[in-house]
Amino acid sequence: MFKKLPKVFRNFYVVSIAIFLIWMLVLDSNNLIARYQLGAKLNNLEDEKEYYQNKIKEVEKDRDELFGDKESVEKFAREKYLMKKESEDIYVIVEEE
Repeated sequence: MFKKLPKVFRNFYVVSIAIFLIWMLVLDSNNLIARYQLGAKLNNLEDEKEYYQNKIKEVEKDRDELFGDKESVEKFAREKYLMKKESEDIYVIVEEE
């Protein structure tokens, strides 16, 4: 039966390497598909990390601005929370795209 196979496939090392490659590429828990999915997830997590680091910088800037003097606290409240004095009216203008 083995005489019908080409000589390359009768070699023990070639068969062993072929079985090992099939096992590693398809059957193992760390196969190519899983590696690709983990790489994509890593990229997404790195993007999220960068986004949140930028948000942290913005919040720190706002915090520093808020804990400044009284005028900056008033400016911050007016801009961020649309607060006003009793004698004032606020008009919010929303630009349409």
